[in-house]
Amino acid sequence: MKKLLMLGGSYFQIPAIKKAKEMGLYVITCDYTPTNPGHSISHEYHNISTTDKNSILVLAKKLKIDGILAYASDPAAPIAAFVAENLGLPTQPLKSVEILTNKHLFRDFLAKNGFKSPKSTSFKNLDSALDCFADFNPPLILKPVDSSGSKGVFRIESKQDLIKYFDKSLLFSKSQTLILEEWIDFDGYQIAGDGFSINGELIFSGFANEHFDKSNINPFVPIGESFPYIGTKSDYKILKEQIQKVLSLLNLQNGAYNFDIRLKNKKVHFLEIGPRNGGNLIPQVIQKTFGVDLVRASICSSLGMDLEWFRDEVAKSRILGHFACYVLHSKKSGIFHSLEFKQNLKKDIVFHQLFIKSGDEIKSFSGSNATLGMIIFRSNSTDEMLYRMENMDNFIKLLVSKKRDMGGG
Repeated sequence: MKKLLMLGGSYFQIPAIKKAKEMGLYVITCDYTPTNPGHSISHEYHNISTTDKNSILVLAKKLKIDGILAYASDPAAPIAAFVAENLGLPTQPLKSVEILTNKHLFRDFLAKNGFKSPKSTSFKNLDSALDCFADFNPPLILKPVDSSGSKGVFRIESKQDLIKYFDKSLLFSKSQTLILEEWIDFDGYQIAGDGFSINGELIFSGFANEHFDKSNINPFVPIGESFPYIGTKSDYKILKEQIQKVLSLLNLQNGAYNFDIRLKNKKVHFLEIGPRNGGNLIPQVIQKTFGVDLVRASICSSLGMDLEWFRDEVAKSRILGHFACYVLHSKKSGIFHSLEFKQNLKKDIVFHQLFIKSGDEIKSFSGSNATLGMIIFRSNSTDEMLYRMENMDNFIKLLVSKKRDMGGG
C-alpha cells in the first residue's frame, strides 16, 4: 500500500484525499489545523504546518512515504518539492517551483526571458516603496510576494494609498516582502483554469473565464470561474504556445498548473502559473466540462505512476457542457443565518457545499480564507452561464445580521 503525504486538509483538499483513497493509497495529511475536515477522512494526521519544510522532511523520512502532494496550495508547493528532492521522490525541480510561487522571482523570470510583464519591484519596508513610487504609472497593485487566494492585494492610486495599505498587505507575507506592479489592461475576461504536462509537454489546458465582484471589499479576489473560456482559436493557440515556453525554460516535467493570465491585443501577460491544481474546485469543474481527471493525474505524478492513461483521456476529451464554480461569500461581516438559491439556478446546481452553519460569525470577502462554501452549476449556453456569474445576486439570497454585541451590557 503506497503512502501519500498530503499537505493540507481543508475543504479544497478533500477531493484529492478521497481520490487517493479510492486509488487504494494510504493517505497521510498534515497542517496546523486539526479541525480541518480532510483529516477526518485521511488514514493518518500530523499537526505540522505545511510551510515547515524541515519538520515535514523529518516526518516524511520517519513515515517512509512514496510521494508527497501539495494539492490546491501555492505556499505548500515548494515544501513538497523540497521534501521530494531530498528523498529522491518524483517532483518538479525545486528551483522552478520556487520561481513560480514567488511573485518577485516570477516577474524577474518573465522579464529576463522576453515575456510581457508589468513593471514591478519588491521591498521589505514602506520607505523603500515610497522612494520608488514616482517611477511607476498608477494604478498599481500592491501584493505579498508569497501569499495566495488574493489575500493582501490592494489597488494603489497614490502615495497615501501605499501608506494606508502597506502594513495590511504585509500581514499576509511570511517573508515580509511585498511587490508593487503596474496594472495590466486586458481584453474580455481574465483567464483562469488548470493544465497538465507529461515529460515537459503541455498536453492539457482547460481555460476558464475568471469572474470578480467589483462591489466587493476586495475586487481582486475571484468569485468563480466559468468553462470553457470564450476566446478565439487564435487566443487558445497563443496561450498554449506561451505556457509551453515557460514550462520548457523551467524544465518542468510532470504535473499540474493553475493559470491566471490576461490577453491584451493578442499578447499574453502572465499573472501567475501555480505549480499545482487550482482551488475553487476548478479540477472538478474541468472534469465535468471536458471529462478529464486532473486529480488522479496529479496523484499519479506525485508517486511516479504511469500517466499514459491520462494522455489517452485527453486525446478523447471534448466539451461536454457549460459549467461554472461559484464562491459563496458575503460582502459584509456579521452572523450568518441562511442561504437560499432561486429555483432557476437551484435546478442546475450539481454540487453544493457550505463550510459554515447558522449562527457562525463570518467575515467580508477580502480573500479566499473568507469563503463560505462552493457551488458548481451547469448552464444551457455560454450567454446564460456568463449572465448568471455576473449577476449572482439575482439568484442567491444570503441572510447576514450584524455581529452580536459582545459587551454584555
